Order: sequence, then structure tokens, then C-alpha cells
Amino acid sequence: MTRRLTIRIALLAALALSAPLAAQDRLAADLAKYQHEVDPVHKARELAKLGDEQVELARKQSKAGDSEASLHTLEQYRDEVSETVAALKGTGVNAERKPAGFKELQISLRETVRHIDDLILTLNVDQRPFFRVVRNDLSTKHNELIDALFPLRTDHNAPKSDP
Repeated sequence: MTRRLTIRIALLAALALSAPLAAQDRLAADLAKYQHEVDPVHKARELAKLGDEQVELARKQSKAGDSEASLHTLEQYRDEVSETVAALKGTGVNAERKPAGFKELQISLRETVRHIDDLILTLNVDQRPFFRVVRNDLSTKHNELIDALFPLRTDHNAPKSDP
């Protein structure tokens, strides 16, 4: 009877430990897929999926007391976003007319910045400025995508105001 119990406990422990490993394997596979993608639109779509996973990993690292690894994870994500936004802009596609890639990444960034804000609130006060730098960089890229999707229009028919 005790042997069965020991085997069950060992089995449950193995299953409990394999769940985080499976999540890490999935993140690694998704990251590899993103890195091997050459089309900027597909790359942006892959990155839109990765954002939540990377922020979740950063949150877990921070909760485990490894703020350096957490910050590094977010910095890696920021660099991926910068690279992808530059690639999307480099295509010369009018994002307003063909929003594929731009739109998915913009929506994902909006949510990711919100999750990073939540993460920052859980940190010690002395660690927050480093994470805010990454958050602000991502917010800037988000705004660039908004500007590409919704460019300012000047109405040439509007009456001019006299000073």
C-alpha cells in the first residue's frame, strides 16, 4: 500500500514539474518560429502571440526573486518589437489600407504594456525605473503603430482661422 502511495506521489510530482517545463518548451518553440520567420507580417503575428508568454515568464521570474532575469526577458521582448516594427515599416506598405501585421502587433502591445504596468507595481521601488524604461520603449513602439494605422490628415478644405 505504501509503495503505491509513493509511486502516486512521485508521479504527481513529476506532472507538477513538467507543466512549467512544457510552458517553457512552448515559449522556446514559439520564439524559434518567430526568429525563423522572414515575412514581416507573419513575424508581427508571431510576436503578437509571444508577448503574453514573455511577460508571464518575466512575472514568474520576478516572483521567484530573479529581477535581473525578469528584466532581461522584457528587454529581449522590447528588442524583438523594435526589430519587427522596423521591418513592417520597411515594407513600405500603407498600414491604413493593409493593416495586416500592424494591427495584430498594436493590439498585443497595448495589452502587454498594461501587463507590464501590473508587474511594475509588484516590484520593489528601487527596481521599478529599470522596468519603466522598457515599458516606455514599448509604449513608444505602440504609438508608432497607432500613427501608421491612423495617420493624421490635414483637411485642405477647412476654413483657415485669422489671427
